[in-house]
Amino acid sequence: MGRKSRILNLGFMALLIISMASCGIYSLSGIDTSGAESFSVDFFRMQTPLASQDFSNQLTEQLRDQLLQQSPLSLVNEEGDLQYSGAITGYQVSAAAVQSNETASYSRLSVTIKVSYVNTIDKDKSFDRSFTEYADFESSQDLFSVEAQLWEEIIEKLVQSVYNESLGNW
Repeated sequence: MGRKSRILNLGFMALLIISMASCGIYSLSGIDTSGAESFSVDFFRMQTPLASQDFSNQLTEQLRDQLLQQSPLSLVNEEGDLQYSGAITGYQVSAAAVQSNETASYSRLSVTIKVSYVNTIDKDKSFDRSFTEYADFESSQDLFSVEAQLWEEIIEKLVQSVYNESLGNW
């Protein structure tokens, strides 16, 4: 009886896992697509004079790439089941750490984006929200010489935050 019971339990668990993975709503990776099959990402507009078009392009492309790689969704040019749009609303450099002689030893590049996420399947999951991320660099370095490296770090954090907020199921 014990062996038969274990086999039945394993069979039931396997059936449950397969049915959850195949329904398209929940996945084993912890994302909730609400049954959506497609997504679209509009290019992020620049609403601050200090941000560059290159930053906007990289942010948009990395969000698209992450959604393609980490979800079962298909990319469409416009009006996907899940729709992302937004703007870069903040781009500033500030002192992050001050030395004893009152000069900055580290500077911080902070970027804020406002994201509009529309879930056409489950409207309750839609949102308009701002996300801010930053990266520090030594004040002795010129911003322009480290900006590309800082962008990479900041964009990775921003994309992960948007992804978690829109599809995270934890």
